[in-house]
Amino acid sequence: MTDLRTFIAGLPKVELHVHHVGSALPRIVAELAARHEGRSPVPADPQQLADYFVFRDFAHFIELYLSVVDLIRDQEDVWILTHEVARELARQQVRYAELTVTPFSHVRRGIPAPAFCEAIEDARRRAAADFGIELRWCFDIPGEAGLEAAEETLRISLDERPDGLISFGLGGPEIGVPRPQFKPYFDQARAAGLRSVPHAGETTGPQTVWDALRELGAERIGHGISAAQDPELLKYLAERQIPMEVCPTSNVRTRAVPAIEEHPLPLLVEAGLLVTINSDDPPMFGTTLDDEYAVAARLLDAGPEQVAQLARNAVAASFLDETGKRRILDEIDAYLSAALA
Repeated sequence: MTDLRTFIAGLPKVELHVHHVGSALPRIVAELAARHEGRSPVPADPQQLADYFVFRDFAHFIELYLSVVDLIRDQEDVWILTHEVARELARQQVRYAELTVTPFSHVRRGIPAPAFCEAIEDARRRAAADFGIELRWCFDIPGEAGLEAAEETLRISLDERPDGLISFGLGGPEIGVPRPQFKPYFDQARAAGLRSVPHAGETTGPQTVWDALRELGAERIGHGISAAQDPELLKYLAERQIPMEVCPTSNVRTRAVPAIEEHPLPLLVEAGLLVTINSDDPPMFGTTLDDEYAVAARLLDAGPEQVAQLARNAVAASFLDETGKRRILDEIDAYLSAALA
C-alpha cells in the first residue's frame, strides 16, 4: 500500500468549487502583472505573490481578488487563463470540473460578452483534447456588485448560453448581501434549465443557507460550513443529501474559521451530509485540490477508503451525465482496488 499522500495524488477526482480567476497560477498572474506593469498593484514576481495573498479578512480577500481580475484585459488573457487552469487540474487527476466564472467582472472591464464566452469555450474544447479533462461553467453573480450584476449575469447566461454552461451561482461577500434579493434572477435561470449553486454560510450564519435553499432553490451549497451551528439545518441537508462544497484551507485563509483544527468538516460528515472536497481559489490560498484532500483526511482521520468515498461524493454531486459519472466512479473503484492490493 502506498502512503496516503501518494494515493491522493493518483486518485481520479472531480472538482466542483473552484473559481476561474482564483485558479490562476502564480506564473500566469506574474506574467499578466508584467504585461500591465505600472497599472496594477499585483507583483510581477511569482515569489512576491505569496506575501501579496495574505488576507486580513474576507473583505480584504475580495479586494485582492479583484486586483487579479483587473489583469484579465482581453480575449487572449481569458483563453490562456482557462487553458492553464485546466492543465493544472488535469495534473492532479481531475477528470471533470465545474468552474465558477464571473463574466460580469470581465464584461464591465471591456471584454465583450460574446468574445469572453468564445474564449472560454475554445479553451474548454482544447483542454479536453490536450489534457483529457471536461470543463463546465457556473456563471455567478458577484454579490458585492448588487442587482446590476445579477441582471447582467442573467442576460449573458441566457443570451450567450455557451455549450459548457450548466449552472447559475452567487459569490462574493455574504455580509450585507442578503440572498433573497437575488430570487428573481435565480428563478429565471432555473426556468431556463440552469442549476442553482449559490455560496452560502461561509462567513455568515445558518440563516444564509436556509435562504439559499428556500429562496434560490439551491441544489448544492457553496461552503455552507455554518450549517454546523444549526441541528435542524443539518438534519434537513442530511435527509435530502444536498451536497456541500467544502473548501477547508480557504475558510482558514479568509478567516471564516480561526484555525484548521476548528474546521467543522468532521461534524458535517458525522451528521451524514453529502460532503465534497474542493479548492476554491487554490494559488491564492497556497493550496491545491490534492492538498485539500490531505487536509480533509487529517481532519477526518481517514484512510484510502474514506478518501475515495469523498471523491465518489463529488462525482455524485456533479451535474455530469450518468454515463460520465459511471465512468469516473468505475475509475475510482479500480484505482482503490489496485492501491489496496
